Amino acid sequence: MAVSNSLIISPRELRSDLYSYSYQDNSKTPLVISLLSSLIDRTLTRNQRISRRASPACYSSCGGGKTHIFDCREIPDLTIQSYLERIFRYTKAGPSVYVVAYVYIDRFCQINPGFKISLTNVHRLLITTIMIASKYVEDLNYRNSYFAKVGGLETEDLNRLELEFLFLMGFKLHVNVSVFESYCCHLEREVSFGGGYRIEKALRCAEEIKSGQMIVQDPNHHHHQFARILL
Repeated sequence: MAVSNSLIISPRELRSDLYSYSYQDNSKTPLVISLLSSLIDRTLTRNQRISRRASPACYSSCGGGKTHIFDCREIPDLTIQSYLERIFRYTKAGPSVYVVAYVYIDRFCQINPGFKISLTNVHRLLITTIMIASKYVEDLNYRNSYFAKVGGLETEDLNRLELEFLFLMGFKLHVNVSVFESYCCHLEREVSFGGGYRIEKALRCAEEIKSGQMIVQDPNHHHHQFARILL
């Protein structure tokens, strides 16, 4: 599903989506995925514009180091929106997981200022941060091998990405309610331009929602549905 720049999500719609989210096989895609996709697309556009202005040698020297581990062999033929929808389709990670993943991405970029989100690294960065955020937020999680298959990676590669990410982050993974809410506000400011986007206080009630509605899924149930991708 393509994301339209004119897409309007009302506060009431998003509030209902987050507070009434149902962990079931037929759950609709959380609205926050469109928000995150739009924000990352804008970041990619900005970074591409900067890279064109800078000399290749200067721009490439700004990255370097261990963050190159996130570079794909070739640019995947998947939009950010499609990739996030794929992750949701097979993992059913709740809306707050994507907000926490966004916190991790922003924190990672602040700690590693030479790292720039690009078409070659964004997919690996997303699957890594969403998997780690899921472990932080959710009570029940799939194994790394399952996330790897969803994300189009070998299990060994995703294990290595997770470990490298944790060390590059200094293991700074805690996200309290006030930080979560501040990033919700940031998502609204950055993406909506006054268009009606709104993320409510999902983290505070996530535990209550899960305890009342979560069902245990068998990872093998989805294995036959995978469309093979490779990052």
